[in-house]
Amino acid sequence: MCPGDGYIWTPGYWAWENEYYWVPGTWVMPPEVGFLWTPGYWGWGGSGFFFNEGYWGLSVGFYGGIDYGFGYFGHGYEGGRWDNGHFFYNTAVNRVDANAIHNVYNTRVNENVNRVSYNGGNGGINARATSEEEAAARGRHTGPVSAQTQHAYSARNNPQQRLSANHGAPPVTATPRANLASHPKDLPPIERPATPKTGNAKQDQNYQKQQDKLVAQQNQDRQKLQRQQDKEHQQLAKQKADPARTQQLEQKHQQQTQQMHQGHTQQTQQMQQRQSSGGGGARGGGRR
Repeated sequence: MCPGDGYIWTPGYWAWENEYYWVPGTWVMPPEVGFLWTPGYWGWGGSGFFFNEGYWGLSVGFYGGIDYGFGYFGHGYEGGRWDNGHFFYNTAVNRVDANAIHNVYNTRVNENVNRVSYNGGNGGINARATSEEEAAARGRHTGPVSAQTQHAYSARNNPQQRLSANHGAPPVTATPRANLASHPKDLPPIERPATPKTGNAKQDQNYQKQQDKLVAQQNQDRQKLQRQQDKEHQQLAKQKADPARTQQLEQKHQQQTQQMHQGHTQQTQQMQQRQSSGGGGARGGGRR
């Protein structure tokens, strides 16, 4: 069930970190009004399968011809549309509380179900990007939002979501909202953005130093907040607080953690905007 107005469904997928693990499908708030999600997909790269990262943009790009369901049937998105700044949900493929969300419509979609989940290679889907999908990849777009990266990191750290434990039947296939970190120690590690190659060695070196300084400061912020939260947990344990107070503290800690993480994300984006000319299409991710 859609948790509220404005959320857009993002399909679940198998990710890779030494082995496959399932990242549950979930509802996510887009980074901007008018943005739609292009799911990531596994595709043959000539010497192995590569994961092509998903992204947000003004139109849906190529996602390998994979049938993810819920409006993502191989090309485009049939689950909803933007109209005058509001997202309208197609109730034929989405579960929406019509009592709370009134911007809905119902358009039946003919789906040719195909359970193959990768593009190219032996037995893979033989689909290629259309000119419109290629334009979407070249156009203005952004990668997964913070909620999505935290959600994926949470799945990676859950042993039951790994293929070796669930044998292809993960216990959690979907969630109403993304799993967000409650404490800094649960956040994904800070990643350094790729240093732009300007051709000016001094300028590139200076940018690298700025990056290192920012990452060090953000790690210090995480450690400081974690120490503060650990202290509050210890104090509550000494007081033998009831479950209600413990829950309130956890909610407070999650809010603190998310505010800090959002601030760090903005800092990183601002640095990238100052130093990089941007542009380019969606880039491939993991490989096996």
